[in-house]
Amino acid sequence: MKRLASVGRGGSGKTTFISLMAKYLIEKGETPLLLVDVDPDQNLAEMVGIDLKEEGKKTISELLLETFLERGGTTIGIPPSERIESQIWEKGLYEGDNFDLVAVGTKFIEGCYCLPDAALKKALEDLTKTYTHVLVDSPGGLEHLNRRITSEVDDIFDVIDPSQKSFKHVERAYRVAREVKINFKNFYVIAGYRVPAELEEEVENRIKLPYLGKVDYDKDVEDYVLSGKSLLKLPASSSAYKSVKKLMAKAGY
Repeated sequence: MKRLASVGRGGSGKTTFISLMAKYLIEKGETPLLLVDVDPDQNLAEMVGIDLKEEGKKTISELLLETFLERGGTTIGIPPSERIESQIWEKGLYEGDNFDLVAVGTKFIEGCYCLPDAALKKALEDLTKTYTHVLVDSPGGLEHLNRRITSEVDDIFDVIDPSQKSFKHVERAYRVAREVKINFKNFYVIAGYRVPAELEEEVENRIKLPYLGKVDYDKDVEDYVLSGKSLLKLPASSSAYKSVKKLMAKAGY
């Protein structure tokens, strides 16, 4: 089992990359996959064609609210993260043919993701053992790294956009991952579709970490996202998908 995490600033293309990575692994037969949506925007499920509400599934934040606020459950004694672990499997885990999916959701209380993150971390300790790959779609900030939601990672992919802030994000993300002692094997940098091809050489020169290449812009991806169609159903001719296949091959997949 390998754990793969996509990080980067908001809007860089992290979720698109994770979705196309999932498509690639599914088509290679490397299943079952577990998709973990840590981003509060909750776009991953939509991009792979899943409506959690229609499927009768809840986010971890919703389960916490239901248990400890609506039902008045106490947080004394057994840690809340352990108390809702069975509920995450029963009510929060979407189970599909090739992949399962779980989402953190929005903040449990104003200004804090601590409890949902802790609940996810506890659940992942047991949940991930049955999957071929675990793909984590991270939020735009570095909170998930600081809280070590994914403390054991094989490959981290930092998707950048054409901005100074994005270059700084790579440096910080790598430093934070080392400082909080996340065990990872590789830290790769990928240029999102917004990075012009002519800037790739500059990216390679400025980034001191392994650079895999660029995700190509694809009008089909834009149209699929706008219409709510699953990116898993993109045609094999999709330029974005073909570029992700090359990036994954470079990473050894």
